[in-house]
Amino acid sequence: MADLSQQPLNVTTSGRRLPALTGMRFLAAAAVFFFHAMYQGFFASPGVQEGYVSIFGRGGHLGVGFFFVLSGFVLTWAARDEDTVGRFWRRRLVKIYPNHVLTFAVAFILLTWVSQAVVERDTAILNFFLLQAWFPQLEVNNSVNSISWSLSCEVLFYLAFPLLYRLIRRIRPSRLWAWAAVVAVIVAAVPLLSLLLPHQPQLPWAPVSENRFWFIYFFPPVRLLDFVFGMLLARLVITGRRLPFRLGGAIALTTAAYALATLVPGEYALVAVMLVPVGLVIAAGAAADAAGERSWLASPAMVWLGNVSFAFYLWHFLVLTYGGRWLGAGWSTPAAIGVLALLFGVTLLLSWATFALFENPIMKRFAGRSRPTPAPAPVPEPEPEPALAK
Repeated sequence: MADLSQQPLNVTTSGRRLPALTGMRFLAAAAVFFFHAMYQGFFASPGVQEGYVSIFGRGGHLGVGFFFVLSGFVLTWAARDEDTVGRFWRRRLVKIYPNHVLTFAVAFILLTWVSQAVVERDTAILNFFLLQAWFPQLEVNNSVNSISWSLSCEVLFYLAFPLLYRLIRRIRPSRLWAWAAVVAVIVAAVPLLSLLLPHQPQLPWAPVSENRFWFIYFFPPVRLLDFVFGMLLARLVITGRRLPFRLGGAIALTTAAYALATLVPGEYALVAVMLVPVGLVIAAGAAADAAGERSWLASPAMVWLGNVSFAFYLWHFLVLTYGGRWLGAGWSTPAAIGVLALLFGVTLLLSWATFALFENPIMKRFAGRSRPTPAPAPVPEPEPEPALAK
């Protein structure tokens, strides 16, 4: 058997960087921050707290879904001819694992020393090796640094990407929208499939069972659909397919879908409602970048924030949990806003330090990436000849 690590991916570099998508990454991470802040009870006023929940109560689901679709899109966009499977896997491992280990260690210390909690050895091992999302028990998939469950999904995405890319590259450009629609329909059907799972125990914060919530939201093979949807959208943009919206229209559609998500059953609001709007925002942003259009999302400040967004995501829950414990809850509205701003600033400072002193040096040293040079915008690929498309 041939050595898989030496098999070339045989992909085409699409070219331009995507600064607008980099800026969007931080907005998604911020949405997750404000979603988790909702559980700290910083606002003493019930009316203000209710208003806060109505605004940010779906931000975590939106942000995580955005990251999953974005992963598939960006990896497809950036795939290179000279890559091998082994080199690709090494870069992705070096990207996510050092930050995970760092925040895992800090979370473990805070849990055992500050919270005096008992962390089961098997649970800690599963979390350390990013296997926790494969298990339906909350004490497993939300263990240690609880938000790292999403990295458990990302590991599956990275392992599957070389094979998925080869398959998706074979799809004729004229059929890409049909395939994207099929994936979106399957995602919409996932809540129905989850009805086959046990309806007990119920989650304490939502009218859905622990098993169904895990299957819809955490289970890596199910969330792989988001990733594949992003891959298909990237191929649509690379091959010059027409998009239904420009960036402004896609953002408006996403805003409307977010506002209307409360009108559908909660199981559908977790993923299905936002999948297509979020995907169209990503595709439209990439198309604008490829066309040389610039917006505030692509500004140097937003790109900088996007670069530290991965560290921001991994630190934010720990800062909110332990900062909230130290500062307390039930503040007046102006004071609560100040507390939120303080914790947001602390998270951003930690993120900058982690990126500058830890993440970026490790990537430069071990990821084996040379400095990228600007390339021309992608040229739409011609339709394959019928004989070649069989």
